[in-house]
Amino acid sequence: MGNPFVYCELYTSDLGKAKKFYSSLFDWKMKDVPFPTGSYTMLEVGEGTGGGMLTAPTGLPSQWLPYASVADVVAATKKAEGLGAKVHKTKTEVPGFGWFSIISDPTGAMIALWETKK
Repeated sequence: MGNPFVYCELYTSDLGKAKKFYSSLFDWKMKDVPFPTGSYTMLEVGEGTGGGMLTAPTGLPSQWLPYASVADVVAATKKAEGLGAKVHKTKTEVPGFGWFSIISDPTGAMIALWETKK
């Protein structure tokens, strides 16, 4: 399948409560790592797509954000915008790993586009 989901991130209003809930519900391993804007928790889920959790920016509701793999994040973001998407975050680097952008489709659903560093 082209453009698979490669990561899933939870933006939450209460990181502690979310960590307790998901660690009790699933057999996920959680590891807190340094993050420029506060706490970030990596999720090791075993087989399948991993992810992370962080405190949602003010005004953003708690929600999961899937990341889809693309070959070129700038080109994919521009294409999405041409198809009616709203761009919320332009190309942003995750040092050592790759780049992402965040868009919402014409119906308002959010998705991140991910380009892995080669």
